[in-house]
Parts: sequence; C-alpha cells; structure tokens
Amino acid sequence: MKVSYKPRPNLLVEFDAAGQKDLFEQMAGLQEILKQDKCGKCGNEDLIFTCRTNDDNKFYELRCRKCGATLGFGSHKTGDTLFPQRKDKEQNWLPDDGWTKWNKETQARE
Repeated sequence: MKVSYKPRPNLLVEFDAAGQKDLFEQMAGLQEILKQDKCGKCGNEDLIFTCRTNDDNKFYELRCRKCGATLGFGSHKTGDTLFPQRKDKEQNWLPDDGWTKWNKETQARE
C-alpha cells in the first residue's frame, strides 16, 4: 500500500507499507522527528534539517533560522531511526523542549 502524508506545508512524505501495522510504525517514527514545527527557544517556524560530521561522528539536528537554536536527534542502537534528544545525560527533561543554543561565554549548550 502506498500512502502520501504531509507533516508540514512544504514537505510531502510517501510511504510504501506492507499493511496497516507497517504503515503505523513508519508514520510514528517519522512524525516524531518531522512534526516539530517551531523553535522551542523563540517560536520561529523557519526550521531547517542539518547533518554535520565531526571526527567521523554524524550529528542530526533541526536548526532555527532566526535564533540559531538546535534540537538534536539521537540514533537508536538498532535500526536506522532517530529520536529527538529532550533529556540530558542524567535523564532529566531539558528546558525549551530540548532546544539549545551555544553560549560563547560559558562554552556550553544551554
């Protein structure tokens, strides 16, 4: 079964699924990363997908084109899927729904 889904006004995704369960699983995974429609820091809706490499590590992020804040995505240990990083290393919820900005003065993401 082929299904088209428009998670954002400027983005159309097509799924090729074996059945309803397969379709549901595919859509659930993509909605988690594609439905983020505004910056958690400033509320701007002009977001871009970025992928950068540093020391052979890939970093996947949504970036706000207004304030420069980012929402990072982690990679599941198995499979080829991503998830939004909304918790810190101690598993505490991050402010601003996980959106952070680099602070030059403290040399840290806040």
